[in-house]
Amino acid sequence: MSNVKSLPDKEQCESVAHTLKILAHPQRLMILCQLTDGPKTVGELEELCGASQSAVSQFLQRMKSEGLVNCERNSQYIYYNIADKDIQKVIQSLYKIYCGA
Repeated sequence: MSNVKSLPDKEQCESVAHTLKILAHPQRLMILCQLTDGPKTVGELEELCGASQSAVSQFLQRMKSEGLVNCERNSQYIYYNIADKDIQKVIQSLYKIYCGA
């Protein structure tokens, strides 16, 4: 019996690299960190992240098109949430490592 780890294949590495590339922006990371606590509106994220409404909306749209976040309408508000539990785990892990929590 061998204790050799199974290495990821090229497609898996490309997929992870693509995800990391999307995450590799301070404002997107900040938005995703805020969303780990639960769904938020653009206005809430704007206030929490210190970014303009248009910037937050653009970041959310890009992350939505990449499948990182989804949204749900509740009366007149649209709430954004992290779409993928694995992404949520990555963000939480990064937070623990780099923010000391």
